[in-house]
Amino acid sequence: MEEIVGYIERLTFQNAESGFTIAQLQESRKQDLSCIVGTMPSVSPGETLRCYGSWKRHLVHGMQFEVARYQSEVPASVEGIKKYLGSGLIKGIGTKFAARIVDKFGTETLEVIEKNPQKLLEIPGLGKKKLQQIISCWSDQRSIRDVMIFLQSNGVSPAYAQKIYKIYGDKSIEKVQGNPYQLARDIRGIGFKTADTIAQTMGIAKESTQRIEAGIEYVLTELAGDGHVCYPHTDFLKVAEGILETTPNSIAACVKSLEQDSRIEVMDLVHAGEITPFLWSKHLFAAEIGIARELKRLKEASCSLRQVNIPKALEWVEKRLQIELAKHQKDAVSQALEAKLQIITGGPGTGKSTITNAIMAITEQLTSKIVLAAPTGRAAKRMTEITGRKALTIHSLLEFDFSNYGFKRKRDNPIECDLIIVDESSMIDTSLMWSLLKAIPDHARLILVGDINQLPSVGPGNVLKDIISSKCLPVTTLTEIFRQAAGSRIILNAHRINRGDFPDIRNMSDSDFYFIDAQTPEEVLTHIVTLVSQRLPLKYKFNPMDDIQVLAPMKKGLIGTENLNLALQSALNPNQEALVRWGTRFQVNDKVMQLRNNYKKNVFNGDIGRIREIDLGEQTMTVAFDEELVEYEFDQLDELSLAYAVSIHKYQGSERACVVIPVHTTHFKLLHRNLLYTAVTRGKKMVVLVGMTKALYIAVKNDEVKKRHSGLQQAVSGIINPPLLR
Repeated sequence: MEEIVGYIERLTFQNAESGFTIAQLQESRKQDLSCIVGTMPSVSPGETLRCYGSWKRHLVHGMQFEVARYQSEVPASVEGIKKYLGSGLIKGIGTKFAARIVDKFGTETLEVIEKNPQKLLEIPGLGKKKLQQIISCWSDQRSIRDVMIFLQSNGVSPAYAQKIYKIYGDKSIEKVQGNPYQLARDIRGIGFKTADTIAQTMGIAKESTQRIEAGIEYVLTELAGDGHVCYPHTDFLKVAEGILETTPNSIAACVKSLEQDSRIEVMDLVHAGEITPFLWSKHLFAAEIGIARELKRLKEASCSLRQVNIPKALEWVEKRLQIELAKHQKDAVSQALEAKLQIITGGPGTGKSTITNAIMAITEQLTSKIVLAAPTGRAAKRMTEITGRKALTIHSLLEFDFSNYGFKRKRDNPIECDLIIVDESSMIDTSLMWSLLKAIPDHARLILVGDINQLPSVGPGNVLKDIISSKCLPVTTLTEIFRQAAGSRIILNAHRINRGDFPDIRNMSDSDFYFIDAQTPEEVLTHIVTLVSQRLPLKYKFNPMDDIQVLAPMKKGLIGTENLNLALQSALNPNQEALVRWGTRFQVNDKVMQLRNNYKKNVFNGDIGRIREIDLGEQTMTVAFDEELVEYEFDQLDELSLAYAVSIHKYQGSERACVVIPVHTTHFKLLHRNLLYTAVTRGKKMVVLVGMTKALYIAVKNDEVKKRHSGLQQAVSGIINPPLLR
């Protein structure tokens, strides 16, 4: 086994969970940097490493030293100490300040910080406040060492060890030893598998009730992540058995125990023509029953708005808006003015916005209390542009309550409205729909607008479709494409795709829809990078950051979002100093996406922004979301990913002037009609497909929609028109 020694010049890649690292090592007697790869979870720039392993030649990257094991040593050289201190290790010391400190104290710098920190006041610009920050942070680094050693010896990566310490503090060891599975509930990013690895290391038996119960809750959470609100009992036991590697009888016994403790729910549904027991998490069961009950309440309560003469109202609104409503549009407006609840669904160009504006114009003559909402910030912004009236996100409308991590608006504090119109309703998941319905007052009208042919919500359920399928509420389905939309090949092709017809992919000079043939993933990647960085900006004046969005069906692979992001980052934002966190290389000006709702920061899953500043000293990164600046601490950066390319699912409810979509057989598992339809309808001015006609044909013809198990349709039918649910 060979040995090399040097200090880390920079980290090229580091996965916070696995600890896999690629770094550039400066050996003491070599001019060129050496590339080292291996599991080195806690290393930082400037740190001196003694690495044991062997040299291997990588097909693409050349010679690399594969590290089998390593020892970390305090850096001894001036340059190494500068890198070490400036790596973000100590809050308050960035690269520039680190250089000033080391220039002053040389190789004695670390000893000064440890034993005589007051001497740091000799550095110009370093006052008592920053000194206290440095002393405190250095002390924290010392105090968590025992916790870190314990956690890492039990299989926890340093990044997660820091998260655990941040939540539990000095009680970290006690908490983990007491119940390692509690980590999966308390620490964001730590799931059952990580907690189970820790538990196994600590000697907890696979057959223990503690483990199986935690595993059952984990399986329900994973199934919810796949869109299921509930799951057939027998199938659930098979899934859980595969994950937990224990007997079905042990799992069934724990399911029964959790049901008796009211931690999960088991109830019969009609499934494939038979009565079948299903499992729910406690919250999702309450949400489905809650949605059905709230719909019944709203449907049966009387409306506060006076009745209007509908023929006269229709005649008036056509003159007022200078439009001519088609018969089915008049029917939709009439129904919305008569019913307490109304659903309007249809594809692009079918007149949903015209109907919404007509309903609003008439209702404005009766009341000023009209509320518009949408699931995402971009959908709300688009609704505002179309209607001329301020639209809010549902989360903003409901007003998040930090005291209980719920919403302030609910049954005893409802939204002040006589009419509420919600756009992009197909994106609303089970939990959010329940929260929304609870906050609508008895007397108000509710209109849900959406396109059920798009992908269902990211969260569990297929709420809009299930409510429509219950046949308990009035529904208007729009199919006619209007003249002004009929000139757009984006809209015409979207409807062709939705019908299962092959789109018109003739590349005409004045078209807004193009197809570029590319047979290999390498060709697809090259075309996409060239299109986004050169051809589309030059010919059509699209801003590559603000006007163009690449949408892909998968994360992995050469033309998955992860690799597309790296290639586009290199083309659009090259030669920047980078911060590597959670396996992602962040640079100033990068385009990033928020991956989960963060109510404290007022940013939500799917929001896209640009990095404005990375402060190594303060260990913070600032992102602009529609010019609203949001600050992240470095340990929160797992909430963000690069967004030059994003998944189609994540981009629901958003639009860009131009979208570029890879369509290739390497994405075979995700070549679905509704996925392609959703992607194409994200483009406002131009859509460019890049790939194989064979893959496009497969996607168009594949109308198999992945089944999402839910009890909502039967709950709505059973509660509004009983008795189907039992």
